[in-house]
Order: sequence, then structure tokens, then C-alpha cells
Amino acid sequence: MTIRDVAKSAGVSYQTVSRALNDKGEIDTTTKQRVLDTAKRLGYRPSRFARGLVRQDSTSVGLVIPNLLNPYFTEVAAGALEAARRRDWHVVVYDTADDDAQELSTLGMLGSQVDAVVGYFGQPDDVIDRYTGGMPVVQIGREVVGSRFGQIRVDGEDGVRAAVAHLADSGRRHIGMLDHDHHGKASVRYTWYRESMAERGLPTYAGVAAQSIEGGQRAMAAMLGEHPELDAILTYNDVIAIGAMFQARLLGRRVPAEFAVIGFDGLVIGSMVEPPLSSVRIDTREVGAIAIGQVGQLLAGSKPDIATVKGTLLLRGSA
Repeated sequence: MTIRDVAKSAGVSYQTVSRALNDKGEIDTTTKQRVLDTAKRLGYRPSRFARGLVRQDSTSVGLVIPNLLNPYFTEVAAGALEAARRRDWHVVVYDTADDDAQELSTLGMLGSQVDAVVGYFGQPDDVIDRYTGGMPVVQIGREVVGSRFGQIRVDGEDGVRAAVAHLADSGRRHIGMLDHDHHGKASVRYTWYRESMAERGLPTYAGVAAQSIEGGQRAMAAMLGEHPELDAILTYNDVIAIGAMFQARLLGRRVPAEFAVIGFDGLVIGSMVEPPLSSVRIDTREVGAIAIGQVGQLLAGSKPDIATVKGTLLLRGSA
């Protein structure tokens, strides 16, 4: 039972239900009593979170991310929080641990807790729509979404092509890629790498890694064991790249003299390793800020244009 069930039964908006339950103004006595009677009849009890932890006179946004330990999502969250503070909004972060069941559970909680949702989702649009019940939703990182949703695309194709060009032009001929290992299918980033290599007549070397530093280390060890001729590696993200670079150096490869490493994301943490990590940089804070901006448009009743955040090659010390 959610606040939207009460609203539907009482024939009012969920904002009106919120005002009635929290004894706010701007609602006439008759409507307020109808809402209270409906809530009692349905057995609805607002959660402690909804009553107290989020101010009822402020907009609250749920930010759904798959892995809070991944600094990419931490940086996106920082951008969203900063943009929300400028509007005097609140952001509540939900970590689904990249688990489908946990994502569904999170979506189920959101209806009575926030005014809008932004984030990274694995569920199909119809499931998200059913669980959010018409609430404004902004999806990040998906190529195709339903017409009612806000949408932010991350396009790193030009950056990946620039990375391959840089490596090839500097004499690298055996350039591999460590993709992510999620759901057993190749990412679009691998497709960009494969096409760029084919255009230059270079062979491809593909591996997969768990999205962690340890995952990058394990995958890099396996790949160099199978292909000792490798002289460069691209990775799905910076976390994998840092692990790959550590492992290459442990195996005696001098980075970048003998072995180049380029990640994807351009995270701040990449500047803290030695040598500093080259990467296809995404403006993570811009992603978070755009998401909050799209929520504002949806709450105002307008459909935001699709936003695209492009990746660019950031050369540091590892390539």
C-alpha cells in the first residue's frame, strides 16, 4: 500500500494526500477529511521515513545506483547532490548491489518516500513504470527508454576511437580490451573498440573482468598469460584499469614504456595512482546535475530533451 494507492482511491494527487496526512495548508477541509478517511479505510500508514526523515515541504529525489563502492557512481551522486542543494531539494541514495531483486524491492519502496526517481536500472520500462506509478523518472545510461521518462545517454565512442588511434599511432600493435562480465554479453564499449581496431587492420584481444580492482588484476593476469604479446589494454572502466595496471607492473611490465593502459570514466581516483591513469573521461558531475535538471522539467509537466554526455580522451601517465 502506497501513498499513490490512497491518492487514486480518493481521486486526488499524491501531493494532496501528503499535505492532508502531514496537516499542511493549501487543502480544504472536505478534501482533507476524504483523504484521511480513505487512508484509514485502506489501512495506509506512512513510513517513519516519509513522516520524518524527508521534509514534506521539500522535493525529494531517489537516486538509484547499482554499486556505491564504484567511485563512478559516487561522483555522479555528488553531482546530483550539489545540483539538488541549489534547489533546496533532498536526494536519498539507494544502492541495489547490481541485483535485480534488490532493484525491484527499491522501486517498490520509492512510491511513498520520494517525489521523483533518477538512476541506473536493469528492469524493462514497463516494470519501472508499474512500480513508480506515474512518478517522474530519469534513466541514465540507457540507449532507448519509453517516451514518458527523462533520459541521459553516455556516449564514449569518440573517446574510445581516440584512445585506439593514440595507441596505434604510438606504435602499439597488440591492443586488448577488458570488458565487464555482467549478464554475459559484450558492452557497447567493446563494440567501439572492435570497430576501431578493424578499421586499422589490427587484431582484437578480448577479456572480461569483474568491476573491481581485484577483478582487473585477475583478468589482466589471465590475459597476459594467454597473450604475452600484448602491449596495451583498454578497459570497461577505471576501476578495472587500475587493477590491470597494478597486475601488469607486478608481472614486470613497465608502464607505459612497455605496456600502456587506458581506462574509461576519467575518475579522480585515476590521478592518485602511479603512473596517473589515462582514460576516456565522462563528466560525472554533469551527469548528476543534468538528472536533477530533468526532474525539475518533469515535475513542471514538460518532457525534457534527451541529454547526451560525451566522453573525451584524457591522457595522463599510463599511455
